[in-house]
Amino acid sequence: MSALSPSQASSQVQLNASGQRARLKQLAGDYGLIVVFIACLVLLSIGTNSFLTVSNLINVVRQSSIIGFIALGMTFVMITAGIDLSVGSVAGLAGVVAASLAPANSSAFALPVAAGLGTGLIVGLINAGLIIRGGVLPFLATLAVMAATRGITLIYTDGHPVSDLSTPFQWLGAGTFGIVPVPVVLFLLAAFFADHVLARTRFGRHVYAVGGNAEAARTVGIPVRRVILIVYLISATLAAFSGIVLTARVNGADPLAGTGYELMAIAAVVIGGTSLFGGVGTIRGTVLGVLLLAVVRNGLDLLNVSSYYQETVQGLILIVAVLLNRWKSD
Repeated sequence: MSALSPSQASSQVQLNASGQRARLKQLAGDYGLIVVFIACLVLLSIGTNSFLTVSNLINVVRQSSIIGFIALGMTFVMITAGIDLSVGSVAGLAGVVAASLAPANSSAFALPVAAGLGTGLIVGLINAGLIIRGGVLPFLATLAVMAATRGITLIYTDGHPVSDLSTPFQWLGAGTFGIVPVPVVLFLLAAFFADHVLARTRFGRHVYAVGGNAEAARTVGIPVRRVILIVYLISATLAAFSGIVLTARVNGADPLAGTGYELMAIAAVVIGGTSLFGGVGTIRGTVLGVLLLAVVRNGLDLLNVSSYYQETVQGLILIVAVLLNRWKSD
């Protein structure tokens, strides 16, 4: 067997190094978040005895479900290389619309839920229309809709909260199935259905194709505009449902509810491994990202860490996630 020339040996070394980097990136993408999540559970269980109690863990998942609904919809949007900054405002508007139709002296349930979801659908249509028909960048389109929606919410309520809601409606946010809160069950069902749609349906394949290369997707006959329309409808509807569940849980709607939720949802989606450039992401990763942020926040609360430091820690987690996201994309 003849010896390799210096140039061939150099090429072989480069190929081996490239293969090792690819395997490392794959391992980081497949298992990195799980390792970090488990490490957080272990460290927090050591730091405080009350963390791994059943009641606290249920509370963690219940708290994460509100952002979780929004993050599920955001995953669809971000895989298409889009963004939806209006989701927090949509949650606030849907909440006050639903609350206004569910007074305490009634048995209202279906009507306020339907009205809240309808509100979300309308905002989703506006977002999609600006992006598809108006040619406005998703960031700018949804930023404008975010501001307009928040203003409409304040006008609708005259800046006052709406409280004292019907008992059937409150069940949606405060009820339980045994010891499991209703919002947790609804979030898990929504996550399961979203994962099925994204991973096992033709529409899901189209979403990835549009995010990977919209022009190539259009060339092979994928209805790019329809896909973009649907993902923004999904995002707005889930954001509206989040606002409805939050309203039912606290027995009232604040016109400023949902402020900052868009950033928390985006953080969870990015931490979960969804690419900022589109074409890559999973619902399972998003669920882990949502739970990781909730676990960190809950653990820091139990350790009596100042809220200022909590924001710093979450910001650092997001920075690391963005850097890893960029590294895996190179």
